Amino acid sequence: MAEDGLVRFVASPDGVVTPDLGRRLPGRGMWVAANRAAVDQAARKGGFSRSAKAKLSAPDDLSDQVEQLLLRRLIDGLGLARRAGELTYGFEKVEAAIGAGKVAWIIEAQDSAEDGRRKIVQAIRRLTLSERPMKRRTIPRRMGLFTADELSLALGLGNVIHLAFLAGRSADSWTKDVERLAGFRPLLPESWREEP
Repeated sequence: MAEDGLVRFVASPDGVVTPDLGRRLPGRGMWVAANRAAVDQAARKGGFSRSAKAKLSAPDDLSDQVEQLLLRRLIDGLGLARRAGELTYGFEKVEAAIGAGKVAWIIEAQDSAEDGRRKIVQAIRRLTLSERPMKRRTIPRRMGLFTADELSLALGLGNVIHLAFLAGRSADSWTKDVERLAGFRPLLPESWREEP
């Protein structure tokens, strides 16, 4: 597998398996597919001990730890992107950015209104039906992992509901963590899937 689809783990000095999402901790890395089933299986069946050729203990909540660390990386990445000017926020600005074909990700608050989400989906559909050449536009992906309060706190703004992460190198890097997280939890709330 490509490294982007894996999670690195290392053994702590006391022999506990520790996630290393930044891939910077010292020690021999143990790589596992970035999904809950693979991490749970490696922990349950002694895969980490076999890989390290030493007796290691894996916490029962190792998959949950990875999920929470990935969520933290994503929310921190949004804060960095805002400071770098790579985010657009507010419904009208997000809708305009979608129309311009320059958005990699639409991040909507979990507790956003269905009407606003529907209008965003319609803007994305209009873009997909546009006759402009594909190389001049980016079809955005959607995410609804964070509440409005979490997004507002991360960005240092009030009442953040809709965000657009503009296409570029930062969005590409951020996407790698999003794709790893997708192996641990859905990117959209279950209730959104029933929406047209």
